[in-house]
Amino acid sequence: MSDLTSDVAELQQQIQQAAAEKKLSPGAVTNLQQWLTESRYAQYVPQIAEHVAAEQWQALDDAFWTVIPFGTGGRRGRMYPIGCNAINDRTIGESAQGLAEYVKEQHDGTTPLSCAIAYDTRHNSRHFAELCAGIMVAAGFKVYFLDDYRSTPELSFLVRRKQCSCGIMVTASHNPPSDNAVKVYWSTGAQILPPHDKAIIDRVMTVDTIEAANFDDAVRDGNVVFCKDEIDAAFFEQLKSQAFAGPRDVKIIFSPLHGVGASAVCPVLAADGFTDVEVFAPHAELSGDFPNVPGHVSNPENPAVFDAIIERGREIGADLILATDPDCDRMGCAAPLTTDPKGEWATFTGNQLGGLLTDYVLEQSSRSPEHYVVKTLVTTELIRRIADSYHVTTYGNLHVGFKWIAGQVDAAGPERFLFGTEESHGYVVGTYARDKDGAVACMLLAELAARVKAEGKSLHEKLEALYWQHGYHAEHTINVFMEGSEGMTRMKALMQQFREKPPTSLAGVEVTSIRDYKALTTTTSTGEKQPLDAPAADMVILDLAEPGNYIAVRPSGTEPKVKFYMFTFVPAEQLSLMDVTRDEMAARMKGFEHDLRKFADAV
Repeated sequence: MSDLTSDVAELQQQIQQAAAEKKLSPGAVTNLQQWLTESRYAQYVPQIAEHVAAEQWQALDDAFWTVIPFGTGGRRGRMYPIGCNAINDRTIGESAQGLAEYVKEQHDGTTPLSCAIAYDTRHNSRHFAELCAGIMVAAGFKVYFLDDYRSTPELSFLVRRKQCSCGIMVTASHNPPSDNAVKVYWSTGAQILPPHDKAIIDRVMTVDTIEAANFDDAVRDGNVVFCKDEIDAAFFEQLKSQAFAGPRDVKIIFSPLHGVGASAVCPVLAADGFTDVEVFAPHAELSGDFPNVPGHVSNPENPAVFDAIIERGREIGADLILATDPDCDRMGCAAPLTTDPKGEWATFTGNQLGGLLTDYVLEQSSRSPEHYVVKTLVTTELIRRIADSYHVTTYGNLHVGFKWIAGQVDAAGPERFLFGTEESHGYVVGTYARDKDGAVACMLLAELAARVKAEGKSLHEKLEALYWQHGYHAEHTINVFMEGSEGMTRMKALMQQFREKPPTSLAGVEVTSIRDYKALTTTTSTGEKQPLDAPAADMVILDLAEPGNYIAVRPSGTEPKVKFYMFTFVPAEQLSLMDVTRDEMAARMKGFEHDLRKFADAV
């Protein structure tokens, strides 16, 4: 014991020396001190010692400078075997243990405790899923386990189907191959909302011992129940029930981007009558390395992931390309500009797809003013204008994260819910799940593509028709990455600057007011302050002199970056030449981006 104590003392001295030489941040020193001296971290001391001996200070700083938080989608980050700012057995274990303890505290005892668990194709996803299952079983939960790669919306469905107390999805969505995560779900099938999210992280931060049952023993004893076949069948039946009648003559290429998408999208398209569907072979492999996509990042928001698929589309005369991210909760799309698949193709933004799908769903649905759609504050106002034209209510005063859309559905009444969408390619209909669903979005967009094809139009021409009716809307999002402990300091300073000394104009357009969603105030350019009726969050919106033009600024909840959402708008009555308007708004957004990056660089 004395040898161990002296070894730890020696490590602490070396760490203090590294800190004095500015090789470690203060946060890393504090957290390393905990991991070296507290019994709950004792098994990791040898690995820390190896890092210190090898002078791997940057790796230690990255892994320990802060405690990885719960963001908009759960606890997500880079995998690394040690560290409180990394995804590893300890941080995943703490997350499951903290969840179990909190759910037990809230449980009324009228039903048995249970937890749904699923996982995607990422590295270590199955391992983390089994670890979480063992922890939940040890805490007294029965676990319903999808024993193969399955989608996040199917996990949400499973929670609701089996009336589980909670759920865990092991995925990092569209993040790079280095990352993994747990998304935590409440009994509603939605991701955790306040006050439960903060209460769970409080439990996570105080977890001492992690108790885990052996996974194989738990399966043998019936405490972990494999239910994939049952849930697949029920899930697909629910998706099919969201379909609308109409033509099905459309040639489709689908890419799962090396993720789970084929397990959901292919059977659903087949059930809905789409027979001409090709899975893009280079992206079909189930692989956490995402080997055949640009930068190895399987994000359908990135137009570059479609380049190779578009070449194949021209070759076979496809009408539509669909793609889903690794856990199949996001959908992206590319289509020919005209009805000629040999001609020019283009992708759609998440906002554009949201507009197309909103119009399609509302046109096909029975509706009244009591029916409603839901979007977030950083999702295009085209959604609201379309809903207004159908005399349908829009709930849009919501922050980033589909969990807020799910919460609004339950608050307003799911029986009147028609469609939910967010700018980052998330869409859902129906009441079977409380999360976005790439599979149902693929099905609906395929239906719309077949319908407009039968009318002799392309999807892009359909979108342009919506612009002529509701005004031209163009949006663009840029990310400014700020890595590590210094990056977090920069992010905080940048957000403070936007609040206290924001730019007076962007691209030559005057900034007329600042909406501060943290202070819940609106400040005009003359300094007048008014209360802001909105939920609180770390976001600022700059309203510009041109109505419908504004910029939203927020730090990401899942990645080390600040996001800028840029919105432009030209009312329908002011449109004359669409190409001219499109070019003018593109130039304006380039000006916005130039000025925003310059402002950020100066902080």
